[in-house]
Amino acid sequence: MSSKTIVENLQSFGLKRVLDYLDNDPDKNIPRILDWVEKFDKEGIVKGQLNLIKNVFTEQDSNWYKLAKSLWTDIDDDVRKTIFENFIINATILGIKKQEKVKAEKNCNVPWAILFDPTSACNLHCKGCWSADYGKSMNMDLDTLDSIIQQGKKMGTYMYLYSGGEPLVRKNDIIKLCEKHNDCAFLAFTNATLIDEAFADEMLRVRNFVPAISVEGFEEETDYRRGDGTYASIVKAMSLLKKKKLPFGISCCYTSKNAEIIGSEEYFDDMIAKGAKFAWFFTYMPVGVDAVPELMATAKQREFMYHQIRKFRQVKPLFTMDFWNDGEYVNGCIAGGRCYLHINANGDIEPCAFIHYSDSNIHEKTLLEAYQSPMFMQYRENQPFNNNHLRPCPLLDNPDRLPKMVDKTEAVSTDMKHPEDVHNLSKKCVTAAENWSSVADRLWTETTTDTSGKAV
Repeated sequence: MSSKTIVENLQSFGLKRVLDYLDNDPDKNIPRILDWVEKFDKEGIVKGQLNLIKNVFTEQDSNWYKLAKSLWTDIDDDVRKTIFENFIINATILGIKKQEKVKAEKNCNVPWAILFDPTSACNLHCKGCWSADYGKSMNMDLDTLDSIIQQGKKMGTYMYLYSGGEPLVRKNDIIKLCEKHNDCAFLAFTNATLIDEAFADEMLRVRNFVPAISVEGFEEETDYRRGDGTYASIVKAMSLLKKKKLPFGISCCYTSKNAEIIGSEEYFDDMIAKGAKFAWFFTYMPVGVDAVPELMATAKQREFMYHQIRKFRQVKPLFTMDFWNDGEYVNGCIAGGRCYLHINANGDIEPCAFIHYSDSNIHEKTLLEAYQSPMFMQYRENQPFNNNHLRPCPLLDNPDRLPKMVDKTEAVSTDMKHPEDVHNLSKKCVTAAENWSSVADRLWTETTTDTSGKAV
């Protein structure tokens, strides 16, 4: 059952009609849709984004216009309509209004998205992956997953992301949740090896599930971390999804071994040709006892990715996000419930997928109680962790910040098999942070100063 009020349903109905109108002639009406959305955004919640998008869509030869148009030519009509409604109307316009109301009333963060792990199990064993430390026995049952979504929707969260382990180990339960919560948008970070014809048909049926496929580059780079034959399975899954006109994106972890490949034009073009509509970029974090610090990208490689992603945003029909180097667009760290949080398969509510320390568990606390917990309040009080938003992270970029918060709140390591002392973890990041600081400060000065030398 939808949790939207009568007023929200009326607003939703109006925006649905706009989407139907858009389908009649997307070439003509894509720019007009933005004017309609603006009318419903009376509080100016997405005003900045709308103005940016309007500028983009003034030229039909632009890469962004081509990307938007491809959602009509490449994606199933019913899937596109459902994703648009759930993502644009529910998660963004109506959802953010609810979130802001709860934030003001409860004096805590409320996330736009919740990332959670149905299981710790995985059918692969990737080099340097912390989930291998968790083992295969942890699972959140269906009722717990359902409860998280129900609680989240009451506070305005309509965007849910699955990680793991490999979330598609629980593909049947994931489909059940998509069915029940048909007003939400669901995404999964997946290795794609479990995507088959039957599951693709289920995706077509429920219409509100999108995979973000983990890929490390081409075959050599991907199979190096994920095992022989993994890349071939990924390519097969992408081909199937493209044939079925199902949307998907890629999730790329750039490391010391693959940054030059992942940041290459050849790689971008290949992923676009295979059908990817978005790409989320992460940098390797040395989390867990099996971590491989040598895989951490160098400052030079991180700067390379900074420039490559910005360059390709101007010319490639692919929506990209870099969760470290794009801190300038979101005012630093987005974790701790500010924009998102993470719940592992044991139910531990963590500030971030990469920060495995917690003082709350979903089996013992409600989501709201977790948002008001000492650990999450420390995040709220300390963000941003650096005035240079190209150094957003309290671990990788400011390794002194996380230990202070953990010590103050007495949060504990959530790794069930090999608890990691936060001070030891932070020490792994000191050299990388020092090397990146001078580069980031130079880039930040260039970013925040116009051509006349005046700060902007």
